[in-house]
Amino acid sequence: MKRFIALYFLFLALLFVFLYLPTLPVSLYLNQMQSGLTLKLLSLFLKAGQLQGIDIMINPHYKIIINQACNGLIPFFFLAASILAYPTGLRHKTLWLIIGYLVYLPVNVARILMVVYFVESEGGRGNFHWSHDIVGNAILLIVGLGLFITFIRTDRLKRY
Repeated sequence: MKRFIALYFLFLALLFVFLYLPTLPVSLYLNQMQSGLTLKLLSLFLKAGQLQGIDIMINPHYKIIINQACNGLIPFFFLAASILAYPTGLRHKTLWLIIGYLVYLPVNVARILMVVYFVESEGGRGNFHWSHDIVGNAILLIVGLGLFITFIRTDRLKRY
C-alpha cells in the first residue's frame, strides 16, 4: 500500500508538471487540443451563438469561461495516476487509461452543460457555486472512483 501511495503521488506530479502546467510545448499543445475538443463538443448542445470563443454567454451580463481548468484533464490525471500506480500489467493499464479518457470526456461536457443549465435557471449566478464546485466535482469524483474500482475488479477477474 505504501508503494502504491508513493507511486500515485509521483505519477500525479509527473502528469501535472509535464502534461498540464505550461512547462513544455507538449503540455501547451495537449491542453489547447483538449480545450478545443471540449468546446467543439459543447457547441453541439448549446444554443446558437451562445458559445463565443471560450465563453458561454448566459445573458448579456454574465458568461462562463471555459479555460484550461475546465477541459477535463485534471480529473483524468487523478484517475491516470491511480491506474499507473496500481500493480498490474501494462496492457490492462493502457486499456483503462483509454477507457477513462473516453468516459471522462463526455462526463465533463455533461458537467459543464449542467452548470450552464442551472446558471440559466431562476437561481442565476447563485447556482454557479453549488452546481460547479459541489455537484459537478462530486460527479467527477464518483465517476473516477467507479472507473478505478472497475479497473481493479477487472484486473482481479483476469488473475483468477
